[in-house]
Amino acid sequence: MIRGIGIDIIEKKRIEKVIERQPRFPQRILTSNEIAEYAQYPMKRKIEYLAGRFAAKEAYAKARGVGIGKELSFQSIEIQKDSFGKPYFSKPVSKGVHLTISHSQEFVVAQAIIEEV
Repeated sequence: MIRGIGIDIIEKKRIEKVIERQPRFPQRILTSNEIAEYAQYPMKRKIEYLAGRFAAKEAYAKARGVGIGKELSFQSIEIQKDSFGKPYFSKPVSKGVHLTISHSQEFVVAQAIIEEV
């Protein structure tokens, strides 16, 4: 049984502009584990990575039905990759939560599905 579905799409250019104006923006969105991965990438991939994590966290919040804010923050949601490179939510919960992130030249889209467990 599905408890919630969330989807989010973002323009990579929008993320790039935010980083230019607010260099500390990645630290607001990414956890320390995600920052460590982000730091390894060249700028083009950093933008794609950050946009993907932003969209995925927004999608998760929508699936939970709360949005980002009082109940749930960007820092309370973490995404890691399994041994095949597939992204998954490692916190706040991983069981019964599914994630997909897709990139195009201009956009990043993420979908989260939360099952009743």
